[in-house]
Amino acid sequence: MGWVQRRCKVHRKTTVADAAAAPRSGIVWLASYPKSGNTWTRAFVHNLIHVTSGTAQAQQINDLNQFSMGSAAKPFFEEVLGFAPTNQHRDQIAAARARVQQHVADAVEGLIFIKTHQGLVVDRGHVTINFAVTSGAIYIVRNPLDVAISYAHHLGRSIDRAIEFMNRQNAEVSGNDKQVYEVYGSWSQHVMSWTRKPHPAIYVMRYEDMLNEPQKTFGALARHLLFKPSDEQLTDAIDRSSFERLREQEEKDGFRERPEKAERFFREGRAGQWKEVLTPQQVQRIVDAHGEQMQRFGYLPL
Repeated sequence: MGWVQRRCKVHRKTTVADAAAAPRSGIVWLASYPKSGNTWTRAFVHNLIHVTSGTAQAQQINDLNQFSMGSAAKPFFEEVLGFAPTNQHRDQIAAARARVQQHVADAVEGLIFIKTHQGLVVDRGHVTINFAVTSGAIYIVRNPLDVAISYAHHLGRSIDRAIEFMNRQNAEVSGNDKQVYEVYGSWSQHVMSWTRKPHPAIYVMRYEDMLNEPQKTFGALARHLLFKPSDEQLTDAIDRSSFERLREQEEKDGFRERPEKAERFFREGRAGQWKEVLTPQQVQRIVDAHGEQMQRFGYLPL
């Protein structure tokens, strides 16, 4: 419990509950398939908290664990399991997820934001998300045609390899020295798992709307989280979290979450780059695998 308390300082006596209209407790999930705007959303939430509580300085990307954490961090599981799990302990990790999430929720007063790329699925007979300790969720979805490009750069692999992984049913990502393994599923499985049924506690937003209609999209997110920023405060939080600001911070100070094989984490941050980069064959592979979910969110190419 001590490790969680050191990492996250969100509690009723200070920031989140003071800024929000009604104190709540439990986990708020920041969920997405990789390279869909999760870190951008985390930065906005942090800056929203800062702005509405009167903090002048913009959130630093290397301190995003101030009010949030990642769901797969290995120290969580070490505390609950009593040993350092490896990829050979997937059964034990799957069985421990609900207890780990309970452990985190119990250790922090009020809300705790947890970033996850985990699909909302049953893994080895166990749910990946413990809704008994969940207060809400934010799910960010992005056009898979653009995700493929960004994910390839992120992994340091070819676009074809990225597409292959995105199309793989029940895909899992192996753990490492910092994180335990996670279950993504294919891009369609992931999106469907979080959005199959509208739920008042789950706010779904498109990456493209974050770019094109930031006031509307982030304003609705703030209201979903029970914040009531003024128009000026909302504009300030959005500006502090802009892709350009985040990229400037990475260029100046680096970013701890950047994979070793990636040249940079915040690369271009725009929509529609697939039209310039993907071959017709690559576009067709993605549409063939994910057309149903792409149609739901307006992503089918014209």
